[in-house]
Amino acid sequence: MNRPIFELVDQLPTNNLTTKILGILDFVAPGQWKNIVGFDNTIRYVTGETDESLIQQIGERTVQLYNDTSQGYQKAMWLYQSVDTSDRLLASSVLANKVGETIPLLGFLGNITLKSQKAQTIDFASKLVAELLAFCQINGIPGDSIGDFVGALSDYSGESLIRIAGLICIDGLIPLGPDFLDQALSTFSGMNGRELQDNPTFKSISSLVPGGDATGQLEFVGNSLGSVKDWMSGFVSEHSLTPNSVLGPLKGLVDFSEDKLDYLAAFLDISTNYYEHTGTQTLARRLIERAVAEI
Repeated sequence: MNRPIFELVDQLPTNNLTTKILGILDFVAPGQWKNIVGFDNTIRYVTGETDESLIQQIGERTVQLYNDTSQGYQKAMWLYQSVDTSDRLLASSVLANKVGETIPLLGFLGNITLKSQKAQTIDFASKLVAELLAFCQINGIPGDSIGDFVGALSDYSGESLIRIAGLICIDGLIPLGPDFLDQALSTFSGMNGRELQDNPTFKSISSLVPGGDATGQLEFVGNSLGSVKDWMSGFVSEHSLTPNSVLGPLKGLVDFSEDKLDYLAAFLDISTNYYEHTGTQTLARRLIERAVAEI
């Protein structure tokens, strides 16, 4: 969180496995996401402004807002980063030379440690909760405002919508199957707080999760899952999403067999950071919009 917002945006990659995956997800939300990289470029894109002096003013105010620790922007950035960092085990340099060609999953199997289905379910729920908490931090509302978050989902667009599409497809449908929501709710109903606390992805964000103790946090996560079920089920139905509909486009990028979907899910976990990437873009957009309004 010590890195300035302009640096985070300037250093977003233009072409790597994460951006390829996000581009593939365009079939879920056509035209919603563009990989806008660079702080000044983002200001121009969000505002439509061309006056360089005004762009500089907006940029300065954006940096000031992000640096104000009484606001929740840095915590939101930390949440987006944390749920991705806990998953990434392979060095990005391993895949650097693979961009632009089909990546054979077979070559990475020796580097992948499979997660149990319960661990995958907790990862999915943790990313959902991170999204909820980041939404609350960005909007300056209490972190347990589940209803406000669910109400806002229907207005999600751009990089925020593609991030939710990624959550559903990459962390839901591929590792957990078509009934991923029911499975997640069932898993959490039979879980204890210690199992949740022991999961690395949840542990990375647990300091900001409401509930007070392990039992209270488990209840909060379960309530969060239950509250988004109708919206997510509607999204899946509206876009006719199934594991097969997601796997088809992925085959042009990753060479895998359909009896190795657990490995595919693990591979995507450890080799992409779509939450951090799109989260940085969401945060930059919201900061810039506020800066413009204040100027």
